[in-house]
Amino acid sequence: MNVDSQAVREYLLGLQGRIVAAFEQLDGKAFLRDAWEKEADSPLGGSGLTCMLEDGQLLERAGVGFSHVTGNSLPPSATAQRPELAGRGFEAMGTSLVFHPRNPHVPTVHMNLRLFVASGSDAPWWTGGGMDLTPYYGYEEDARHFHATLKRALEPFGSDIYPRFKRACDSYFFLKHRNEPRGIGGVFFDDFHEAGFEASFALLRAVGDAFLDAYVPIVEQRREIPYGERERSFQAYRRGRYVEFNLLFDRGTLFGLQSSGRVESILMSLPPRVEWRYRWGPDAGSPEERLITDFLKPRDWA
Repeated sequence: MNVDSQAVREYLLGLQGRIVAAFEQLDGKAFLRDAWEKEADSPLGGSGLTCMLEDGQLLERAGVGFSHVTGNSLPPSATAQRPELAGRGFEAMGTSLVFHPRNPHVPTVHMNLRLFVASGSDAPWWTGGGMDLTPYYGYEEDARHFHATLKRALEPFGSDIYPRFKRACDSYFFLKHRNEPRGIGGVFFDDFHEAGFEASFALLRAVGDAFLDAYVPIVEQRREIPYGERERSFQAYRRGRYVEFNLLFDRGTLFGLQSSGRVESILMSLPPRVEWRYRWGPDAGSPEERLITDFLKPRDWA
């Protein structure tokens, strides 16, 4: 099966542009556009475009990155599921975003879409990605909307796909050392190639095209809710969990660091304000406790 890497590249760059344009309108501030190329002495070749917005009215920190790199040897994070590919050369491309809104009532969101092609006569390839939502204050209608949008986007590919990808998301975005989910999940898939390239690429596009429909209505509904230092402090505390997951478990972060990727782009997902507290717990019956007891558990939101 021939893999049309150029078509995937064009789609991912176009998706990046659409999302950046939409959130420039929502925030009122322009993203910084930072085009880059790997240095000549780097173990990786390739280039990318990192779009960053910091200290906006809506978005406290937001990054939407595209990268297209090649290398002589797949790093351990990329061969954990396929150890037989260790040592092979590769081509990898992807678009990844994380938005950390200023208002604690607006959830953090993450999305990643990627294509890997390994070298060799068999030229194995696979797609991966997904998106998930991390609220700081729980709203059931937001969780239902987010999951229902993803379910509708994936229905054309089979009734089993959304439940399968949701379970994978719940399992993946889990802080093992804390024994708790990062947020309310979404969908996640990795090493996906079983349907052939055309269908796998169509599924990738369906997930990417669902992002604005899944997230923007939540942003518009919550961005004007009043908040104070209590809510900001709890947001910073929960953001600490986000940092822990990204640095300890996130495969994209680990792939970038293990392959000598561009650190500024790899760590664009980290929030600007974070807190850790010793043996802290929310007050009984508080909205902060409700997030933990009612939302940070796998549920059938759709």
